[in-house]
Amino acid sequence: MTALVDRLAAAPSPIDAKRAGARLGDLLERAERQAPELVVLLREGPLRELMLAVADHSPHLWHLAYGRPARLARIATMAPDDLHRAIVSEQGSRHRAAMAGASRDELMRALRVARGDHALLVGLADIGGVWDVDRVTGALSDFADASVRSALAIALHEAAGLGRITLADPDDPGPGCGVVILALGKHGAGELNYSSDIDLVVFFDPAASALSANVEAPTFYARIAQTVARLLQERTPDGYVHRVDYRLRPDPGSTAVAVSLPAAYSYYETVGQNWERAALIKARPVAGDLDLGQRFLADLSPFIWRKYFDFAAIADVHAMKRQIHAVRGHDRIAVAGHDIKLGRGGIREIEFFVQTQQLVFGGRRPALRGRRTLDMLAELHEEGWITAEARDELTVAYRYLRGIEHRLQMVADEQTQRLPHDEAHLKAFARFCGYPSTAGFAKALTRQAGVVQKHYALLFEEAGELASEAGNLVFTGAGDDPETLATLRRLGFKDPERVAETVRGWHFGRRAAVTSARAREVLTELVPGLLTALGGTADPDHALAALDTAFSRMPAAVELMTILLNHERLLLLFADLLGTAPRLADTVAVTPHVLDAVIDPDFVDPVVDEAPMEAQIRGAIGRPASFEEFLDRARDAARQARFVTGARMLSGILAPARAGLSYAATAQAIVRVSLEAVEAAFAAEHGRVPGGRMAVLGLGRLGTRELTAGSDLDLVVLYDFDPDDRTSSGARPLDAAVYYSRLTQRLVSALTVPSRRGRLYEVDLRLRPAGNKGPIAAQFRGFLAYQREEAELWEHMALTRARTIAGDADLRAAVEAAIAETLALPRDPAFVAREAYAMRALIAREKGEGHALDLKLAPGGLTDLDFIAQTLVLSHAARHPGLVGLPPGEVFAAASAAGLLADRDAATLAEAHALMTGVFHWQRLTIEGAFDPKTVPPAILRRIAAEANLPDPKRLQRHLDDTRRAVRQIFDRLLG
Repeated sequence: MTALVDRLAAAPSPIDAKRAGARLGDLLERAERQAPELVVLLREGPLRELMLAVADHSPHLWHLAYGRPARLARIATMAPDDLHRAIVSEQGSRHRAAMAGASRDELMRALRVARGDHALLVGLADIGGVWDVDRVTGALSDFADASVRSALAIALHEAAGLGRITLADPDDPGPGCGVVILALGKHGAGELNYSSDIDLVVFFDPAASALSANVEAPTFYARIAQTVARLLQERTPDGYVHRVDYRLRPDPGSTAVAVSLPAAYSYYETVGQNWERAALIKARPVAGDLDLGQRFLADLSPFIWRKYFDFAAIADVHAMKRQIHAVRGHDRIAVAGHDIKLGRGGIREIEFFVQTQQLVFGGRRPALRGRRTLDMLAELHEEGWITAEARDELTVAYRYLRGIEHRLQMVADEQTQRLPHDEAHLKAFARFCGYPSTAGFAKALTRQAGVVQKHYALLFEEAGELASEAGNLVFTGAGDDPETLATLRRLGFKDPERVAETVRGWHFGRRAAVTSARAREVLTELVPGLLTALGGTADPDHALAALDTAFSRMPAAVELMTILLNHERLLLLFADLLGTAPRLADTVAVTPHVLDAVIDPDFVDPVVDEAPMEAQIRGAIGRPASFEEFLDRARDAARQARFVTGARMLSGILAPARAGLSYAATAQAIVRVSLEAVEAAFAAEHGRVPGGRMAVLGLGRLGTRELTAGSDLDLVVLYDFDPDDRTSSGARPLDAAVYYSRLTQRLVSALTVPSRRGRLYEVDLRLRPAGNKGPIAAQFRGFLAYQREEAELWEHMALTRARTIAGDADLRAAVEAAIAETLALPRDPAFVAREAYAMRALIAREKGEGHALDLKLAPGGLTDLDFIAQTLVLSHAARHPGLVGLPPGEVFAAASAAGLLADRDAATLAEAHALMTGVFHWQRLTIEGAFDPKTVPPAILRRIAAEANLPDPKRLQRHLDDTRRAVRQIFDRLLG
């Protein structure tokens, strides 16, 4: 065959002929010493012209030639196809040197020298017009196959030498070794580009008989895979062979580099995605037990090739492509900086054009199951799916773009597909591609890209835009796309790599909530908009982590994601919840349809009064067919009402004080309907007590209508009955005391027991007469006697925040009157103050004083304010009954008006109560459980500070500290 030098047909012209000539002179000097046969070829003729171009345009190829003139001489004087076959044969047989005792270093050097030989051969054959694009990609793929085959064989021989595996045929160690390496991507298709990574997947048979008895297959084959990667990609003074990418294996974030075949099969069959189907189209066994790999791909065929035409794949694959360039304004291609692979009209669009139709039709058309892009373009036309025009134009465009891609990568041996940004470098690159001017290159490139865009758009013409304002957001592969990371940074994420890994984890099925096919389809569409919304929150990284946690707890997320996908307003609200109110976000995660209320026009017209709230709750519960159904409906109704209250507070529609009214009205309504349901169910079993009546007292924050998102319900249950007839009338009669005790237990259970829909409230009955030592329900007459004769001062303090919320109207009125009468008993103010002060000191000793943001227990906090208000009521209600039944803020104002409290003190206390109650509401709304400033996300602290009209958390903390000191001074003066 003809030598390469005699077949050279093209040579780009250099930009700087003088500089190129000087470099060629240096090469001639080296050639005279190291490869004299090369000198005459470099003095004149086609090789000289070619090397002048290389000297000016390709530092990488120049380094390969200049460093080894003998290498260049061999390439120039041999037939390129013969030399290619010789290099590939040598590269694929390196393990024989290992068998002969060659060291690891010697083998690595031989592998890398061969890569240099082959890279220079391919580069010169390409630039010189000897090989076309198809031959170049085939040669590069052949060499990669040989490299991987040798690396695996070397690794297996090393392991055999250590007694870990037995090789059936040392000269051909692949068959029976238990491991196979599949090439994917362009390598698998035999279309490898000049400086590409090679996408490999390593699978092993966990029951491989070749392994020694004491060797664990997962660990052994993972080390084999690591050795292969090290042999190929570790950089030494001789360079490297190939960059290896193992990230196309199943769920690379949570699996070892070698995956067992059963695990891989299970993964693909359960959570495999369309982009993985597309990747597996090109899968090809290249090293190891090739038969094992072929059997695996045959078994996997139903996953890759669906039985019916899979039109759903079009939307999913196109969504992947739209993620790649999800930005408007790219209809015109700016040549400078254009990505010829991922950009508009690029190589990826041709590949998607082909692969999508393969996925759709290949299940019924076996001829469409080929690996090579150009072959499948031809086959799509033969099968009648595309026109001859589409076939021919895309074929030309593909070859053209691949040729430009190779030139880009020959410059510096970089895996890049992006054209130079600046004019000078773009001009030089255009010359390297054979164009005398940048304008000519730009015209040719945009013409081909426009052709690609036209055909691609026809295939996906009905698909809409995806996150058009976001930027590149690619999560369909296994690695981090640099432009995606840049987009995430622009959106506000501080750790874009973690964000990318989290989103990929959803696609890989690491969260059960998003493993269904429909969930992953919706997820693909939702992610760009979702990330944009999260980017607008105070702490996008925390918000995304909260969503990931929510997905981990949800059985399914498709309903939630569908709602968010179709309502931008809800998406923005949900993002805000994730960032600043995880408690509400958790509610949405459990019951997505609580979001329905947010898009209801009544959302901006809040209900806080008790009567309309009760009507809403009753309407939501309706007429359940059973008590169990009532429990579920009550939980749904309460969850919806509490969520809406919190969302209104978060949206600025409700101030914290009015939110407290709403939460209290919700709780009161739930207690009332629960009591009715429990009484009806209990009466059906035990009848009713003659003359029996029941009343429920709400105390604490429920009593003063200051309930928060996380408040317990402090309840006391009272009852009364006809003392002359104390036995219930049912089929299973009970004594009145037993009857009401059990009925109370049923009520508490109805409020607290977890059902399929969660629980309603935590209930605290410890404020009943005699506390935990007393009966769970108190007879009204005994309650009266206890309050008059036995109750301690702290129990009367608790009564200052008591009101009836449910039960018989007449009994409720009697209880209210009794409470007012008890609170109005004459008391010595000094005694009340001393007792309250001592009690507060006891609480501090037993419970501590909390941290800086513990607004209840810290000195000068809400507990001190409550104690001041309660002391004022108990000390002066005998002469000022108007103090009874007021929340603390109003007690201070009324005491000031009555002359019981200095105006300045009253103003200080009222302002402190409003500030701390507001902050306390925000704490309970945002965080479930203890509000520890050491663990609370900074974004939540910033949000609370802003709601308090302060610029940052530090300023809020200083303001709270100053306020508490002022309150404590008044507390000590009044009570001490």
